[in-house]
Amino acid sequence: MPPHPKRKLSKGRRNRRRAHDALQPRNLVTCSNCGAMRLPHTVCSNCGFYGGREVIKVKKEKKPAE
Repeated sequence: MPPHPKRKLSKGRRNRRRAHDALQPRNLVTCSNCGAMRLPHTVCSNCGFYGGREVIKVKKEKKPAE
């Protein structure tokens, strides 16, 4: 049989252990080229720019003709 705790953990000890488990919001920055929100140190998925120059070509989606 696996070992079991000998005594119940107090609420304070349990809560102190869980103090770092909260979710934190993403650190987003604005793209210097198009102004979209993106993660820092990554290529902008909207325009393909990074560090003031175009790194990847982003295909523009065409709207269907009605």
